[in-house]
Amino acid sequence: MTYNFDNPPERRGTGALKYDFNLERGRPADALPLWIADFDFPLPNETLEAMHRRVDLANFGYSESMPSYYEAITDWFKTRHNYEIAAKEIIKTPGVMLGMAAAVHAFTERGDAILIQPPVYRPFFEIIRSSDRLLVENHLVYENNRYTINFEDFERQIVDNKVKLFFLCNPHNPVGRVWTIAELTNLRDICDRHGVIVASDEIHCDYTYPGFTYTSYGTLSDNAVIVTAPSKTFNIAGLQVSNTFIRNAQLRKRYKKAIDGFGYSQISVFGLVACESLYRTGADWFSQLQSYLLGNLEFFRSYLAEKLPKVKLIEPEGTFLYWLDFSAYGLPQKELDSIVTNKAKLWLEDGDHFGSNIPGFERINGASPRSVLKTAIDKLHAAFE
Repeated sequence: MTYNFDNPPERRGTGALKYDFNLERGRPADALPLWIADFDFPLPNETLEAMHRRVDLANFGYSESMPSYYEAITDWFKTRHNYEIAAKEIIKTPGVMLGMAAAVHAFTERGDAILIQPPVYRPFFEIIRSSDRLLVENHLVYENNRYTINFEDFERQIVDNKVKLFFLCNPHNPVGRVWTIAELTNLRDICDRHGVIVASDEIHCDYTYPGFTYTSYGTLSDNAVIVTAPSKTFNIAGLQVSNTFIRNAQLRKRYKKAIDGFGYSQISVFGLVACESLYRTGADWFSQLQSYLLGNLEFFRSYLAEKLPKVKLIEPEGTFLYWLDFSAYGLPQKELDSIVTNKAKLWLEDGDHFGSNIPGFERINGASPRSVLKTAIDKLHAAFE
């Protein structure tokens, strides 16, 4: 069937974090929320029907995954990403960030150093600091409207700080890089040389734009923990399901022990049902969404250039998030945030949220109806021009 992504259902008043908590999060009540990586498009009918069938059973006791659950996951990653995983290598968790946190507790001790690459997803910072580990930063290099890795500094940080664990973001949130095989291989060689385990957040793996190909770090190294989820692909974060792939049996044993230490066992039954159904039947829906989001990017690029030529779009290679450079206005980050929030009445994610060492950046969610993106640019135009 053909899906309509222009007219999603209304979510206000449903307890949606995106819409119903502006005031609690310190934003104006009328600010248009484009801050969180959450879109409003309904799930494909096949999955809704599968969940309704589960409701009709009228029993929600302890539930576990059947073999078909693992088959759906392994088929999806083999078919779409040429990534072969065995069922025994999959460990379920209720979310990617818990999966990353489990790697911290499995492979490091208090005081150990963990490396990240800002600007990067804020929970990386929070997990490391809250676990009493040493946060070490290898800042991505911003040149010519693109981000790259400073490999010399990457290795120096590992050696100088005796880094034990590296948090990779692949594809990268917020800068939109889809790391190449050459880049990933270079990272692997450095990490292997110094005994660093890699925990790779690959939640955005299904979102790449034409000309770019996602390669899982797990296809290049067994010394790794690959944390994935259908929650960004299909927007089911509220169902709390993610899957961690660990090929190395010893690492898998240590990781499972950390999960046990959290007192965690089965994930939500609706997470199980949705994950299996979406990976099994959601390919057509997702293909149509990808086409729509490509159109969004093309529209956003041209309309932004027309209305706000001083704002640079960091051309995304993957994800549905756009990283915007407002530095031509010469504003401190706090003043930029104030204009965006209080004058344009938009709720975006500011650059400081991601540990950016360069002021003047904002992240906006491109997985929105096109009319909403147009409204957002119009609001920015009115505020800045």
